[in-house]
Order: sequence, then C-alpha cells, then structure tokens
Amino acid sequence: FKIFRKDGDKMKAAVYTRTGDKGTTGLYTGERVPKQSMRVEAYGTVDEISSALGLARATVRREDVRETIYKVQQLLMSLMADIASLNLPEPYIKYVKMFEETIDKFDNMLQPLSHFIIPGGTPGSAALDIARTTTRRAERCLLRLSETEEVNQQVLICLNRLSDLCFILSRVEVE
Repeated sequence: FKIFRKDGDKMKAAVYTRTGDKGTTGLYTGERVPKQSMRVEAYGTVDEISSALGLARATVRREDVRETIYKVQQLLMSLMADIASLNLPEPYIKYVKMFEETIDKFDNMLQPLSHFIIPGGTPGSAALDIARTTTRRAERCLLRLSETEEVNQQVLICLNRLSDLCFILSRVEVE
C-alpha cells in the first residue's frame, strides 16, 4: 500500500509510512514482526548481499561477470521475498541448478587453485569477496532461524552456492 502526502496542491507518494515507528515491520505475506526478529535479520542480510554485489557490478572489469552479477541481484529479490514470507503454498526459489551451471562455466576458465587468495586483487574482486562473506553471514542467520521456524531449505542451498559463485567470480575478475 502507499501513503500519500499533500505537497502544495498535489498528492505525492511518501517514502515513509510510519508503520514501523513502534519497532515492527511487515513481512511480505502481511504479518507484523519485531524488526529485530531472526527472519528480518536474515532477509536484511540478503539485502546487504545485493548491495555488495551492486558495488561489485559497478567496479568489475569483465562484462560477462557484470551481467552475471545483475542476474543474481534480480534473483535475490525472490530470495528475500521467500525469507520474508510465512506459510507460502510453494517456495519461490528454484535457482540452485542455475547457480551450479554458472559456477561451472566460470570455473572452467580458471587454472586449478594452488594457494590461498588474499582479497583485494582488483576493486571488483574485493567487492565480490565482501559479497561472498556477507552471503556466508546470511546463511548462518538463516540456519539460526531454521532452529525455531520453518525455512525453505532451497534458500539455504542457494546461499551456499551463491557464496561459491562470488568466490569464482572474484577469481575470474583477478585473472
């Protein structure tokens, strides 16, 4: 829903709704929950992944990596919607195979890994490493949530594959 405010003689959509002023937020399926709930923490951390990927997309050198990052950012919207929902009839996420195929495509471009990698080879690679570590944190948040609430297991698998994809893309960007 939208809140409208009078701006002179016009009605204008407001960015603020005031519905969260008392420390609750609305889930995608309409339920109100505390802003500090594990579910909000989990989808908020996925939102951070998208921001880190946005930085990576703005700084990577390779167009194929940039396009892949953009596709992932689009998929993360569905991932967040899934986490921010209760009692969905069907899970939103069916992306594991796509992640695996993309990982394999880029991994085939690389030499076998023979040493540990220190983040920061390029700005794009460093941003992808931030996305990777943020993805691992999101996965841990979702695992904690799954101890007390139902969680779509495909979301957990997607996050696991996404961290692998960020690692591979980071390597591709450096080479």
